Amino acid sequence: METKPALAGLFPGEIAELLKPLQPFRAGQIHQWICKGAVSFADMNNLPAALRDELERRFRLFSGSVSAELEDPDGTVKFRISFEDSVKIESVILASSEGRKTACLSTQAGCPIGCVFCKTGQMGFTRDLSSREIIEELLFLTRRERGISHIVIMGMGEPLLNLKELRRAVAYFTDILKISKRRITLSTSGVTGGIWDFTDNGPDIRLALSLTTGRQELRERLMPVAQSNPLAELKESLMYYQQKRKRRITLEAVLLGGVNTTPADAAALAGFARGLDAVVNLIPWNPVDGLCFEGKPLRSPGAAETAGFASALKEKGLNVTFRYKKGRGVLGACGQLGQQE
Repeated sequence: METKPALAGLFPGEIAELLKPLQPFRAGQIHQWICKGAVSFADMNNLPAALRDELERRFRLFSGSVSAELEDPDGTVKFRISFEDSVKIESVILASSEGRKTACLSTQAGCPIGCVFCKTGQMGFTRDLSSREIIEELLFLTRRERGISHIVIMGMGEPLLNLKELRRAVAYFTDILKISKRRITLSTSGVTGGIWDFTDNGPDIRLALSLTTGRQELRERLMPVAQSNPLAELKESLMYYQQKRKRRITLEAVLLGGVNTTPADAAALAGFARGLDAVVNLIPWNPVDGLCFEGKPLRSPGAAETAGFASALKEKGLNVTFRYKKGRGVLGACGQLGQQE
């Protein structure tokens, strides 16, 4: 049986083209309903009943569906989303103490990068998400929580390996949903060629680098991507981004107890940051069952270990912030996506 086309994720003009010879204003109404969270064509009560019946016969609203919503006591909500080929991803709504709501979106099912401290990285790679699937992620999240004002592209996958689809999705977020480009951040594991492409061709959004360590030999052992994207070349690409985009970069460091929190690590990280307009965001490792580094189970750093590392960075003049432990209760924190309860 032929699958009916989905309308979510299409721009209004694309819906109008699909529905010809229907009057274009009807396409606009349908699109508005999709953005408002309609779950069926029957919800679209300003459309004639005959048109709603026709739409139901010919189309569907979404290509994917939410298979689970898991809410942490801290306000974090993790979504499991299934697509028509049975591929599953996870997305997250993060709520700050000030009431700000941020959507954390995935760009791939699984991840090809293979960072040893990340559950998604240890799942392997299934496929890229289409731009429409990335858009559907956000539409599913906004159906649950109105007022999402920020987006972090930090979920499952390496965004710079799916830039073509991401560009179209970001255009939808900014042009249709009116989310400011300055409120959208992409996090990369450090794909140097992708950073050059991202800088030259967009999308024109904020950039974060999952650095974790400024020691090349350790980074290669923790993040295999570093073998073909050495730190010297990576920094060159970041300098180019900063010169062209004039935006501060976030350097993210997942802190692994007893692995990357020594004074030598602080000095190496500070050395990498030298010359960049950057803030260092420290992320104490969020536990994932079964993950090891060179034969030893990974562990989160203790409070004194974390504070000592932060202090060493600050003494070297770095601006340091912390990623709070949001979403651990539903395995929705950084590095935990893909881990089943």
